[in-house]
Amino acid sequence: MGVMTEKASPQLITTEFDRWWNSSGIWVEPANKRRGGESGVQFLQQRDLMRPPLYCKRQIGHTYRTFLHPFGRPTILRELQAYRAFARLGIKTPNVVYCTARQKHGAWQALLVTEALQGFVSLEQWYAVENSAALTKAALIQLATTLARLHLAGWQHGCCYPKHIFVKSQVNEGGTVTVEIALLDLEKSRRRLRIKDAARRDLGQLGRHRGNMPETDLLFLHQAYQQALNNPAGVLQP
Repeated sequence: MGVMTEKASPQLITTEFDRWWNSSGIWVEPANKRRGGESGVQFLQQRDLMRPPLYCKRQIGHTYRTFLHPFGRPTILRELQAYRAFARLGIKTPNVVYCTARQKHGAWQALLVTEALQGFVSLEQWYAVENSAALTKAALIQLATTLARLHLAGWQHGCCYPKHIFVKSQVNEGGTVTVEIALLDLEKSRRRLRIKDAARRDLGQLGRHRGNMPETDLLFLHQAYQQALNNPAGVLQP
């Protein structure tokens, strides 16, 4: 994984890049123009049906600029950094299958291929069906803990919408319920110096775009989040 250019691109990597670049699938996010380029996501079903399907994010000229990259750098590479950082924090994200970028004819092309999250539903889908109050409470506590861990480590999701937060619940032997939270679409994730800035951004976005989430659940999430912040030693344990 990394950056490659036309001048120093091993043929094997180029061939693999082209194979993913030319793959065909269902557009779940049609290519749209933004950030001076294009970005879209395709759903790819693998030949081996026992393996999870894939999502392929494909971008052309879709860049961001910083002091270190004044001429622009593919946003997919920033997203890859966030995936790696979140994994080190013990936060569940989709498995990355392939990710790299190249310059062709003076324009950036970038790919991010990830496995679909098996057994998870988005928070948006979660609130589209009826769940028990106890199960919803457990999911919100786990979400609060996940966001607190993220913010305590100096990270902000940056696009904290219900469609980017995924929930998986399981009933174990004995009837106990475990809930797992996964985060995706980390394209706008970034480091923040202050926890309150990250919290304001992420919790504010979630509140504005909560959809079917009742206000009482949002208030409970805020309370659980604050409790998690008050116990940083426990929260930072993956």
